Amino acid sequence: MGDVADKIAYFQAITGVEDAGLCTEILAAHGWDLELAISVFTSQNHHPATEYASEPTTSSTPPTSTNQPPAETGLVAGGSGGPPGLAWKIITLPFSIISGSLGLISGAVGLGVWAAGGVLSYSLRMIGFNLGRNGESSSPLVSVSASAVEAMSFVDSFDRDFGSIRPSFIAEGFMDALQRSRHEFKLLFVYLHSPEHPDTPMFCERTLCNEALVAFINENFVAWGGSIRASEGFKMSNSLKASRFPFCAVVMAATNQRIALLQQVEGPKSPDELLTALQRVLEESAPVLVSARLEAEERRNNIRLREEQDAAYLAALEADQARERQRQEEQERQEREAAEAERKRKEEEEARERAAREAAEREAALAKIREEKLQSLGPEPAKGPDVTQVLVRFPTGERKERRFQCSTTIQSLYDYVDSLGCLEVEKFSLVSNFPRTVYGSEKLSLSLKDAGLHPQASLFVELNS
Repeated sequence: MGDVADKIAYFQAITGVEDAGLCTEILAAHGWDLELAISVFTSQNHHPATEYASEPTTSSTPPTSTNQPPAETGLVAGGSGGPPGLAWKIITLPFSIISGSLGLISGAVGLGVWAAGGVLSYSLRMIGFNLGRNGESSSPLVSVSASAVEAMSFVDSFDRDFGSIRPSFIAEGFMDALQRSRHEFKLLFVYLHSPEHPDTPMFCERTLCNEALVAFINENFVAWGGSIRASEGFKMSNSLKASRFPFCAVVMAATNQRIALLQQVEGPKSPDELLTALQRVLEESAPVLVSARLEAEERRNNIRLREEQDAAYLAALEADQARERQRQEEQERQEREAAEAERKRKEEEEARERAAREAAEREAALAKIREEKLQSLGPEPAKGPDVTQVLVRFPTGERKERRFQCSTTIQSLYDYVDSLGCLEVEKFSLVSNFPRTVYGSEKLSLSLKDAGLHPQASLFVELNS
């Protein structure tokens, strides 16, 4: 029953419905799905005329200490400027563990509904059930939460009307903004916007958009705004008992899924007046926020310490096994290295023998080719009118001379240079100077006389890259 009571209390806090029996009926009608019930209730209550009674979601007065006079409420009265009682400081603790658990359950249920709706929507679309009257696609089965849409619409409307210098209103539902403020250990600044009120434009332009006030709110608060024309803004105006506009309030999460109202400012105020009120409530709430922050930090430290202790314990249990594994791995590694070294030694020895053998074969083949080319040249002819004297200069500076018949081809000159074995490369060109002429492949069949190299020629070897 604890879970049921928490859901009823949470539903009352969000919707402002006072009748617990009515809340029970609404939740039961929606299968005790808290998020679905709130969403349906929100979509059905866009105007003041609703079928449900509402109540403020402020927390009731807890007992005060014997050293303090009894306070009428656990909240700071709106516009009174008086110091708060001790009761609200006791109440303004973060959400309890039950609140967090309920939030997780609600989120999980919402995610499941979203996923199921998406699958169903896709399935119907595939079989053609999503067509409207004119053949157009109908709206999706599951939409963004109404509170988030309202928040985004309010922010866009505010920017259009008053500019971007404003408090950084969270484009989320009120409870999401409240949870964000709890996680950031800040108070929640609430602004309820009444578009029709004559004081609203002046208040927004001169006070709410004042740069100093905006900087103070953005630094010290999480800000949320809503229009009373929208469902959630209207419900919050009922919950916070907003009787005069413009309306601002400072709230924080309290116990039992309720909201602690710390300060409310009603009616048109100057920037200095609103800033003074916010500074006062911030100073009064500082001990509570600091305490909550320290408690959260202590919880994180304790969790981290337990995790470190668990890790150390597991490391100690596995130490012996790890050492044994290391010993075995080291032994296996040494055996592998020895085998690998032996294999490499054999491979290197075989490679050296193979390289030597291939080098000898290659050298023998080259020597044979040189010998064949030398034999193909025939004996060197004696000097005569049909004999050409050829001088060949190598890149190293070495020179070689030989006589050839003037009818000998350029190819024979290449064969002659190859047969000398003076070059380590196979590709080269024979070139003459003055004028520079390269005797390449297209001139190999020319005779020395036809190539203009008779009766004598001076050529040099040019290596090809």
